Amino acid sequence: MTSNAASAALRPTSLDHTELTKEQTRIHINSAHRPFTKRPVKLTDALDFWSFAGAAANVAMQMSRPGVGYGVAESRVESGALMKHPWKRARTTTQYLAVAILGTEEERRAYREAVNVAHRHVHSQPGAAVKYNAFDRNLQLWVAACLYIGFEDTYQLLQGRMNDEQAEAFYSSSSTLGTTLQVTEEMWPATRAEFDRYWNEACAQVVLDDYVRGYLNDLLNLRMIHWYLRLPFRNLLKFLTIGFLAPIFREQLQVEWTSADQRRFEHLFVFVAFVNRFIPRFLRHGGTYALMTDIRRRIRKHKDLI
Repeated sequence: MTSNAASAALRPTSLDHTELTKEQTRIHINSAHRPFTKRPVKLTDALDFWSFAGAAANVAMQMSRPGVGYGVAESRVESGALMKHPWKRARTTTQYLAVAILGTEEERRAYREAVNVAHRHVHSQPGAAVKYNAFDRNLQLWVAACLYIGFEDTYQLLQGRMNDEQAEAFYSSSSTLGTTLQVTEEMWPATRAEFDRYWNEACAQVVLDDYVRGYLNDLLNLRMIHWYLRLPFRNLLKFLTIGFLAPIFREQLQVEWTSADQRRFEHLFVFVAFVNRFIPRFLRHGGTYALMTDIRRRIRKHKDLI
């Protein structure tokens, strides 16, 4: 996309960002927490395979910051392009989450070095309307915060809304979502309350223009996969994605979400949460641990990680 075309496309939906509230920046969780154990909840408790139901929504959230949106949409790293190699991109993203949450410092370092190789090619061209660089720590902090929000939302949809003490315990080990890349420990909000303040302030910077919105619409319509896979899953993906988006992101994406849609979304997760209680933890979390096993095998055999 040329600089002039990008400038013309940068017509963001009008939003009053002066005083964003939690009602604008977070999805609604109805039920109170249903404790399954007396120990404090941790981020590792959110590794259910259901957590990936909001993956496309998380991509939309991340790309709502122009620096991330253009960095992804204009990326010249074809091997990791979501619209060209969706299955590989899904694997590398989920493995990043696995190593960030379950990996050792050495394993995180190895994955960081692998990602850095790809990120060196992700930067805006001279004269670009939107400036970005994959090594921008503030943009990486935003992406990591979106990932955290995704885990917290899906965990609470399955287990109920956490109280302040539970939320603090859940948050306490989350900084590795960012520090596995270039985000420093000092940059990551120290407490859950500080994270809330950061999140609302950061959401004031979200804006989707026609160019990035078009990219996300292609994603939601599954235009990167064969039509025979697209047809049965497209409507479900759209429904889940919009349901996992807070109002501010839905408005930027220009999608409709009615009160009836919200009720269907909540009823779906009441059912999913009920079924989830009868699925053994090793099955619910097995996918993430399998990804971690694959990373360790790749490191041991000196194979490419991404």
